[in-house]
Amino acid sequence: MIVSFLGTGTSTGVPVVGCRCNVCTSDDPRNKRLRQSAKIEANSKFFLIDTTPDLRMQLLRDPIPRLDFILFTHSHSDHLMGLDDIRPFNFRQREAIHGFANAQTAKAIRRVFSYIWADTQPGGGKPQLELHEVDGAFRPGGLEVVPLPVCHGDWTILGYRIGPFAYITDTNGIPDSTIALLRGVDTLALDGLRPSPPHPTHFTIGEAVDAAQKIGARMTYLIHLTHDIDHATCEATLPPSVRLAYDGLRLEFE
Repeated sequence: MIVSFLGTGTSTGVPVVGCRCNVCTSDDPRNKRLRQSAKIEANSKFFLIDTTPDLRMQLLRDPIPRLDFILFTHSHSDHLMGLDDIRPFNFRQREAIHGFANAQTAKAIRRVFSYIWADTQPGGGKPQLELHEVDGAFRPGGLEVVPLPVCHGDWTILGYRIGPFAYITDTNGIPDSTIALLRGVDTLALDGLRPSPPHPTHFTIGEAVDAAQKIGARMTYLIHLTHDIDHATCEATLPPSVRLAYDGLRLEFE
């Protein structure tokens, strides 16, 4: 299995439009962060976690030969609004692409992208998506995927575990029942928005480190990072088992 981080930034991306701070003007490529998403290759399948507004740019930079399915974490725009850019895969594959989400997220996708399912004239103007609601483990393409319910403020959204790897974005609380689903995980990607102040819907860096140590993965990579985080400076403060992810980071698993 190969996991590639297409984007590791928060909803604004980094650099932030109009900002001249040290991180936004940095020459360190690890401080250039598109919106948060990942692509995974496993069992000869290619799939995405979320479809960000930067999806076209991400997949031009880091292409895949086909798209078999999409795992949606939630419906905030920075995780969803690139959905229209799956159309080239529809054109080439001549089939709908499967998407998986919890009931709340699926409802929002059907509302925001209602034209996908509307009875309108045929043509290439809309993506073809077959949307499935999930509330437990499922097996797209024979690959076991375990949804991980987590708190995002008042919402319950999903992370996902695929074998040795787990991905949890946009959270400020992980229930004990979800921690049990993470038992034995090797590598974790985990929300770590900024060093401070506390945020009502996201872990700070310190909170993410505490959660990572409770979960006990061999390695945790912090994601969904703001322009308050200079990669080199922040990473130097972290324990050895916690690193910062960056755009283009590639992890390989047996």
